[in-house]
This record gives sequence, structure tokens and C-alpha cells, in this order.
Amino acid sequence: MSVLNPYLNFRGQAREALEFYHAVFGGELTVSSFADLGMADLPEGERDLVMHGQLETPAGFTLMAADVPSHMDFAPGTNQYSISLSGPSDDDAQLRSYWQKLGEGGTITEPLATAPWGASFGMFTDRFGVNWLVNIAADAA
Repeated sequence: MSVLNPYLNFRGQAREALEFYHAVFGGELTVSSFADLGMADLPEGERDLVMHGQLETPAGFTLMAADVPSHMDFAPGTNQYSISLSGPSDDDAQLRSYWQKLGEGGTITEPLATAPWGASFGMFTDRFGVNWLVNIAADAA
């Protein structure tokens, strides 16, 4: 089966962001630096940055991230993506927990509330500039 996984880019914050997401979601986190993967030609301060990090969560999510080296373009705050967390009403407590933990230090753009389609829905930008959407389906009638 093919899968679709978010791959987030940072400038020097990938390790911190992955550790934060690991604290929220749990699971297994693996992180490899540029130096670990043989990229010794980078400037001294960038060799320990994250070349690839991957979080595999107990809920079945896979989240990947890397640091963009200084010789590559990177425009923080212009992210043209969001990560959506959604599930049935049975997952309400877990999804609300993610909402609360991920939103700490971030900016809520749409409070988690009943949406016109009946689900609980909200949006925020976390403290790393990543946009998140949470959708908790309403019970079936």
C-alpha cells in the first residue's frame, strides 16, 4: 500500500520540533544528522543539523522532517501546507489532547468548535510555524 507522509522543513529547529512532536504523539523517533550520513562538506555549524528525522507513532502516523542547510533557499512563515488530524467521535479525547499539546506556544486561527458540517473543527499554527487542522467527526445520526 502506498502512503502519504508530511515532510517538514526547518532551519536549525528540526530536532527540537521532532522531539516536541514525539512528546505529543509518542512512538519511535529516529534522527540522523548530516554528519551521520556522510555530509562532511557542510560548514562546521551545520554538520549536526537534521538531514532526516522520522517519527512513527502508535496511532499509525508518520511524520518526517529535516533542516534546510544555509546554501539552500528557505522561507519560513510561507508554508503552503497544513497537517490535518482527523478521526471519529470515538477519538475525541485523543484528538483534543493533540490540539492542546500541539497548540502550546502557538497561535489559534480557528478555535476548536462545532463547524457547519457538524464536526468539531479548529486550526492553529504551532510554535514552529507549522499549520495544523483538527477535525473530530460528529456521532452518526
